[in-house]
Amino acid sequence: MIDGTPEFTYINTMRRIGAQPVAITAVVVVALLIGIGSVVAWRGYTGAAPEQERVTTARVNQARVAQASERLVEKTKGLEESQQQSIDQLQVVQDQLQVMTKLLASQQVETRKLSEQVGSISGTLDALRQSFASVPPVAEPVPAARTRARHSRARVTVVRARPKAVVQRTRGKSRG
Repeated sequence: MIDGTPEFTYINTMRRIGAQPVAITAVVVVALLIGIGSVVAWRGYTGAAPEQERVTTARVNQARVAQASERLVEKTKGLEESQQQSIDQLQVVQDQLQVMTKLLASQQVETRKLSEQVGSISGTLDALRQSFASVPPVAEPVPAARTRARHSRARVTVVRARPKAVVQRTRGKSRG
């Protein structure tokens, strides 16, 4: 065996490393055992496995989601009812507005008719006034004198002037 051969180099390198790979392997194995032991001790001390905690947390979250969805459903139903009531009230108001519009239209038609009637009556009245104003005054007939006096004190005097006779009543003092 010569020093320069490749086999010799390999053996020398292994001799230099020597016991070191066994020591490194032993340290790694001990570290793994300590880690596994600490995990087991931690699970044993807390009394709960992570899988159980995850399941419990998932169930709690599902319950919260279910409650929230129930609340949303209730609020949605409340909003639907409120919206339906608003729609009903709006329909009532629209119906009332329609009735009021019809009443207003009929009142306007009635007002126009009455205005036309008042206008025609005013025109007729003006025509009558004009016709009475254009007619010359006619002599009024003289009422006939009464033959009987109403009271014993009353005196009837007939005064004749021009073509008409004028009757005057006077109260005289009683003679006596």
